[in-house]
Amino acid sequence: MRNEQLEHELLALVNQKGFKPVKPRVIAKQLKLDEEGARDLKRAIKRLVKAGKVSYGANHLLGPPTAPTIKEQGYRVTGVFRRADAGFGFVRPSGSAPGADRTQDIFISKFDAGDAATGDTVLVRLKKKTEMRRPNPEGEIAEIIERQTHQFVGTYFEEGGQSYVHVDGLPFTQPILLGDPGVKRPKADDKVVIEMVRFPTHSNQGEGVITEILGQRGEPGVDTLSIIREFNLPEDFAEDAVQESRHQADLFDESIPEGRTDLTGLVTITIDPVDARDFDDAVSLEMNEKGHWVLGVHIADVSHFVQPDTALDREAYSRATSTYLPDRVIPMIPEIISNGLASLQPDRVRYTKSVFIEYTPEGVSVHVEPMSGAIRSRRRFTYEEVDEYLADPEGWRSKLDPKVHALLGRMQKLAAILRERRFKRGGLELTMPEVKVDLDADGRVEGAHLVVNTESHRIIEDCMLAANEAVAEYLEKAELQFIRRVHMAPDPRKLKALTEFVTGMGYQVESLESRFELQKLLAAVHGTPEERAINFALLRSLQRAVYSPEKEGHYALASECYTHFTSPIRRYPDLTIHRLLDQILRGKKPRNDFGALAVVGEHCSDRERRAEAAERELTKVKLLDYLSSRIGLKLEAVVTGVEEFGLFAQGVDLPAEGLIHISSLQDDFYRFDRASHTLTGNRAGNRYQLGDHVTVSVARVDVDRRELDLRVVSRDARPARNSRIGTKSERKEKKGKAKGKSKPSKGKRRR
Repeated sequence: MRNEQLEHELLALVNQKGFKPVKPRVIAKQLKLDEEGARDLKRAIKRLVKAGKVSYGANHLLGPPTAPTIKEQGYRVTGVFRRADAGFGFVRPSGSAPGADRTQDIFISKFDAGDAATGDTVLVRLKKKTEMRRPNPEGEIAEIIERQTHQFVGTYFEEGGQSYVHVDGLPFTQPILLGDPGVKRPKADDKVVIEMVRFPTHSNQGEGVITEILGQRGEPGVDTLSIIREFNLPEDFAEDAVQESRHQADLFDESIPEGRTDLTGLVTITIDPVDARDFDDAVSLEMNEKGHWVLGVHIADVSHFVQPDTALDREAYSRATSTYLPDRVIPMIPEIISNGLASLQPDRVRYTKSVFIEYTPEGVSVHVEPMSGAIRSRRRFTYEEVDEYLADPEGWRSKLDPKVHALLGRMQKLAAILRERRFKRGGLELTMPEVKVDLDADGRVEGAHLVVNTESHRIIEDCMLAANEAVAEYLEKAELQFIRRVHMAPDPRKLKALTEFVTGMGYQVESLESRFELQKLLAAVHGTPEERAINFALLRSLQRAVYSPEKEGHYALASECYTHFTSPIRRYPDLTIHRLLDQILRGKKPRNDFGALAVVGEHCSDRERRAEAAERELTKVKLLDYLSSRIGLKLEAVVTGVEEFGLFAQGVDLPAEGLIHISSLQDDFYRFDRASHTLTGNRAGNRYQLGDHVTVSVARVDVDRRELDLRVVSRDARPARNSRIGTKSERKEKKGKAKGKSKPSKGKRRR
């Protein structure tokens, strides 16, 4: 029985009306599984428990997911364990929303944590309320359901005649003892990969064995290799996949086969970063005889080259996404295809999955038509070139083909119309400045720069959003199951807390459970000193977008039906959408298997999280290495987190994030207010909150433990509000105007 089929049948069984929790062996009998099938069932249960789709109750009985409760001793909850440096830890219950209230995390003392490591999926037995000494629920780990990894990276050293490894980061509180390391012959300060033989507990030292020596700590490239091993990222493609991609290259001759529409006469262009190597989307835009816009979004047809159940498909599914590290890209499919055959290079015939969307002059979609096509891009633009064009269209008239020049002008107009319609229905746009590190030839940090999201970026984004939504609605109307990009609405409790936080900053708002009130707030704080703080707070209130066949919509885009169609070169979910369209266009009946799609979506979401975490961690390591020789360096920073033990702050010009421990704030005695996310002192005006601007100095750096300690040098005076929305006086004035009884008041807005 295929894994996805087994998971589908298991979910159908436990979710049926009247199902009573039973032991896994009972489920195996109910599903009539043989011995091998029973083993597969155990693995399937682990995956589904980890995903929060089934749960264990008392006596290890399996049933549907249940919200955690502490009403009875022995109630069991599954979740992911995170160990603190002191040995204790917390378990985040499965199914918890990102950014959910941390007071619901289950506290695990170091005596109750067993040999669980950070990232492990565990089964927790909750304690009685009478046994609890903390505001959090408390429990003990009853079982390790799934280890996040058995492989770790660290620094080798010897002490007292024994060999040890300091594992990078903070997964363990003590070094790991090695068996006989002589076979590998490591040297002091070598970065090594170890396989854990015995995980440590609070009373027993762990033991590992060296499987690979990566190189001397601090040597160029060793930091990247360490992160690749730590996150188990793929590197070289399997030989059969490489051979298959070469075979595809031999077959491809730029001819246009039967069943593919010749679109080479259409004026199409690509707009990408200056250093882009693959071009997976092109755009065309014309006006038809009815005076309607006809937007064409043409996406590299990766599905033509990566067929199901092939070596290429196996590799693409396993990776599920391209990983963009600071100093390299780990592609989802071999470069022969991603940078060559499928890349929409100018003046080359390239195969596409194209979608044409007809809009009225007001931007209302009236018709969607997907097709398998072949285009020849007229020109490759960089974002910078398009911004220059937008600043001076006439100056570019002599530089461009007249049809290309006109196309850019039309794209700007339609993008603005589509953007306005998205905002009118409640779409949100957070302003979060992004800083990228600059690396030298050895991969070391030499500076940083701000990534500016200009009008050229927004034009392409608007076109891609339109295509994603149009394809999703097309598949929805066809009553097909497909992998959607799902962004759930925030937990109302988080939005209530956000409302209180914003009110505390002086902004009187209606309940932020209304997306339109959120829009007003974002518009009001744009360009103000509070903008970063409120954007940070809102971002933390939102859930994380995932891949799923569930019909949940996309909250931030205010879209009821949304998918990812526009980047199959770097995202596997997009490839599944292309294959589905291909079946429809060929007149075949697609397989409608919700369970199988749920498994694929969960896998792709996990791989996306892994890739993003690896990118963040490597950036952190490189920044810490840069700062390790710059103790005392002053940085302008913004408070990004407020906790009972201190503040987290991130540099404005250099995006390193560190801890300002509360013990270093010696000008006052500070108390933590969980509701407002503030540290408040006894003296007037002594308060730190999310988004505050401070000047800090680098106090301590530990690259291996990924720790940065900062000290406050000075703090910016809290500036006056640039804008306020919905103050009581303004509300009264607005109400009066509606009745025709008030005169315009003065001085109601602060500058």
